[in-house]
Amino acid sequence: MSEPERTDDARPAEGRGRRGFDPGSAVTGLFFLAVAGIFIAAALSGDPVADPRMLGPALLVGLGVVGIVRVATRSRRH
Repeated sequence: MSEPERTDDARPAEGRGRRGFDPGSAVTGLFFLAVAGIFIAAALSGDPVADPRMLGPALLVGLGVVGIVRVATRSRRH
């Protein structure tokens, strides 16, 4: 008599379950919401909210921070 075929539901219990909180996603979401808020405020007011000479480098630094947080928390996503 042959053994029944093992399915994904027969995995050990420690392989299933909820994963922990990933701070990288939260930081990324907050960064992009802040950038969108700046651009929406500028569009609605008709005046620049932030000086473009400040906004460009600030966006690049923000993207760098988001990238570092995403790489640092990669093990939580795998």
